Amino acid sequence: MSAEAIAREQICRTAKSLFERGLTHGSTGNISVRLDDGGWLMTPSGSSLGTLDPVKISKLDVNGRHLSGDKPTKEAFLHTTMYDQRPTSGAVVHLHSTYSVAVSSLHDIDHHNCLPPITAYYAMRIGKLPLVPYYPPGDEALAEAVGDLASEHHAVLLANHGPVVAGNSLSAATDAIEELEETARLFLLLQGQRLRTLTGEQVDELQRRFKS
Repeated sequence: MSAEAIAREQICRTAKSLFERGLTHGSTGNISVRLDDGGWLMTPSGSSLGTLDPVKISKLDVNGRHLSGDKPTKEAFLHTTMYDQRPTSGAVVHLHSTYSVAVSSLHDIDHHNCLPPITAYYAMRIGKLPLVPYYPPGDEALAEAVGDLASEHHAVLLANHGPVVAGNSLSAATDAIEELEETARLFLLLQGQRLRTLTGEQVDELQRRFKS
């Protein structure tokens, strides 16, 4: 089996798992993987992550031109912008996951860092999470807003929309976005309680110890 065929199967397995565990719903969310030639595989427009067909996954060349498969997600620019700013990334995952969207809709969150470091794994896999201002889905102005942050942040939260996370591999991006969603859930569960987060020194030590 070719590397591209393996990547197609991996996208479908990952997408189905995310869908079946309620991390995405309906036809929301999209996934991409960078190919060895610099092009990408992306989930198609209007598709459910629960029922993807490997053959129908969109293939784009290094310039973003659609080569084969169904039409790519209308949010393809979110992915290509992340790759442009993060050239070592191998995959990008974007979800409309419930708790992350809830946090993105709160009035008083810190736009420079939406979630505190509640757990070690959040600090290790996400770090700081900036909020991207609201734009309608598919609006290309969103690409510029994401690009302004992506060179320094592999994870961003789109206001009233959801998270976008890049990783060295699809498994790394998926692990990170799941950690983000779980931390958003914990953050909302703890609203109104005195919150003890990791200290700056503890976060720095984690990043020193586990920096890849």
